[in-house]
Amino acid sequence: MGNIVAIVGRPNVGKSTLFNRLTQSRRAIVNEMAGTTRDRQYGKVEWGGQQFSVIDTGGWVINSDDVFEEQIRNQVSVAIEECDLILFVVDVQTGVNDLDDQVAKILRRCKKPVIVVANKADSYEIGYGAADFYSLGLGDPFCVSSVNGSGTGDLLDKILLGFTKNEQDEEILEEVPRLTIVGRPNSGKSSLINSFIGEERHIVTDIAGTTRDSIYTRYTKFGLDFYLVDTAGIRKKGKVNEDLEYYSVIRSIRAIESADVCILLVDATRGIESQDLNIFSLVQKNKKGLVVCVNKWDLVQDKSTIAIKTFENAIRQRLAPFVDFPIIFISAIEKQRIFKVLETAKEVYENRKKRISTSKLNEEMLPLIENYPPPTLKGKYIKIKYVTQLPNTHIPSFVFFCNLPQYIKEPYKRFLENKIRDKWDFLGTPINIFFRPK
Repeated sequence: MGNIVAIVGRPNVGKSTLFNRLTQSRRAIVNEMAGTTRDRQYGKVEWGGQQFSVIDTGGWVINSDDVFEEQIRNQVSVAIEECDLILFVVDVQTGVNDLDDQVAKILRRCKKPVIVVANKADSYEIGYGAADFYSLGLGDPFCVSSVNGSGTGDLLDKILLGFTKNEQDEEILEEVPRLTIVGRPNSGKSSLINSFIGEERHIVTDIAGTTRDSIYTRYTKFGLDFYLVDTAGIRKKGKVNEDLEYYSVIRSIRAIESADVCILLVDATRGIESQDLNIFSLVQKNKKGLVVCVNKWDLVQDKSTIAIKTFENAIRQRLAPFVDFPIIFISAIEKQRIFKVLETAKEVYENRKKRISTSKLNEEMLPLIENYPPPTLKGKYIKIKYVTQLPNTHIPSFVFFCNLPQYIKEPYKRFLENKIRDKWDFLGTPINIFFRPK
């Protein structure tokens, strides 16, 4: 495990802006509304030939009307426990306030190195006010401007000097498969990830829209190695009525685009709805692997085999023509069949990389095509003479060489895809079929 830096402080001091600046990304949502960040958000920083992780946390508040207040404080506490170094972000333009004193009191008791970051020092004149923060008793304040980047290079140098261990960091994000949990708001996405990892990593409430960022969590148990990606619930465009939620939905869509396998959560108490179909179409358009999980199965009264079969048939009918995907009935809260979800997702991921030899393909497919050739068009007979699988593709892709590829229509293309699925296991993964002239 590499070095970890936690960014803490009261609301609206620029923690997420600093996180985005250090990670050279826009992964953390930035908004003037206090309480925008709720979950811990992880990112990677590269500086001076070294890598380390950084955690963005929610603003520390007490005695507010925010129903998330206690859970945000718990998330900040966990981040402080996890990290090797703490960046205590304060606002140089407003000076020291009571909440800064409260956070400083906690940080003075913890046995971690702390750097006081006096943010929003957008000019040298403003930076002179940083002297007030000596009263916090945590050493020299370090002036930066997260918005324009002033002072962040020197801050990174100071962070590297503050590390006490030099162990090799984890693999970069791109080398590890990504499982993205998607679904409508309140379908149980954060609860499922908490059940996977066995801790309250993500805030869970009954309020739709609790999760706003797409949160990455490394899972390395039981011989599995994934990034689990929790996303904001995707609701209909007409119901997205605040800027903050709009950005959350965009993050969720981007998380789908960068995923390897998507786990689509369907609420068992509500059944499959039109928005589930919209999310499914996003997964399909981006050619991602799919596992459908019917969550909250513990709340359903009728759990008979007939009820399960009826539910499965309803899902496949609504999601047709692509029906070759697994359906698992789970309860994230009760932890029913959740490990089966990960095993199935791994299987789907392996199917995306599956290769079929050219000899096997021709041996199986050419006799079948001879018995069921493409329909004639304009008096022309279409002859398919050869089939092979393309190398180095994101999903299994097959090319059929024939004399008149332009005359082959979509129904026959689906026929060939179904026959390939009958012969070989491509459960959960889309397939590309191409026709080329011989």
